[in-house]
Amino acid sequence: MAGFELQDLFALLTAVAVVASILAVAMPFMEKDRLGERMHEVASERERIRKRERAMLNSGKEGRISLRQEPKELVVNIVDRFKMRDAFSDADTRRKLKQAGFRLEKHVMTFTFARIIGPFAGLLVSTFYIFVVIEPDYPPMVSLFFCMLFAYACYYAPLLYLSNLRSKRQASIIRAWPDALDLLLICVESGMTAETGFQKVAAEIGTSSVELAEELTILTAELSYLQDRRVAYENISNRTGLEGVRGVMTSLIQAERYGTPLGDAIRVMAEENRAARLTAAEKKAAALPPKLTVPMILFFLPAIFVVVLGPIAVQYLSSQ
Repeated sequence: MAGFELQDLFALLTAVAVVASILAVAMPFMEKDRLGERMHEVASERERIRKRERAMLNSGKEGRISLRQEPKELVVNIVDRFKMRDAFSDADTRRKLKQAGFRLEKHVMTFTFARIIGPFAGLLVSTFYIFVVIEPDYPPMVSLFFCMLFAYACYYAPLLYLSNLRSKRQASIIRAWPDALDLLLICVESGMTAETGFQKVAAEIGTSSVELAEELTILTAELSYLQDRRVAYENISNRTGLEGVRGVMTSLIQAERYGTPLGDAIRVMAEENRAARLTAAEKKAAALPPKLTVPMILFFLPAIFVVVLGPIAVQYLSSQ
């Protein structure tokens, strides 16, 4: 019986390894064209900016112009019924949503809706699973405590999801930002304007970072349609939340204000960002040996002991 169970374990591990290998090979082919989807979304964003600015120029009253996409009626009704429209949509939350790539009003409403419905859905699912499906032997109060704990986790799940997306997006942008500055420097020194340079960089950098290409395309649209160029530079700094991007945009604002050459400012900032990326890479490399200690002990050393001592153990057992 013990041998049969061991064989089942080996078969299960082999099946898991085969499935993981198939997924690892198939996942690159199953990925969607993220660049095409993002560029289509950015194109619609550019069209909204153009319509908004044209409407404001024609009317002269900014407060009456609103071309934001409206969220779904069900989401709005539930959020308004609980009077939570502004509970989770303060300035800090909206800033984090923008930094995660969610810039529309419907995204704010969806986030608020998820934080309202999440605890109730988690409590309902956990109660059904614990009291109906598994029916544990411990007291009902303990089961109720686990249900409440799961509901509490569902309440903070949207925050964790948002934080994870925000971190991934910022990591993608900061990884490709020095290369984008090098390309922008080449464009500016060849005689292109800032708008044309950002547009060219956005088209070229999309293969390395879709997120950065999206932000640069929006920046190009805002530089084309906004009356104050400083606002466009500040907007991309707020949307990314990265000090490297903020420093470059501050340099561009000062260069345009005082008439200094853009190429000199971009060259200095490109060198600083390359140095910062190299420093971050060196820091990760220095932290690698301590992180490898536990995996070495858990996975490599047992395999080495089996390879070295395995034949000796087999010969010893055969001689008995």
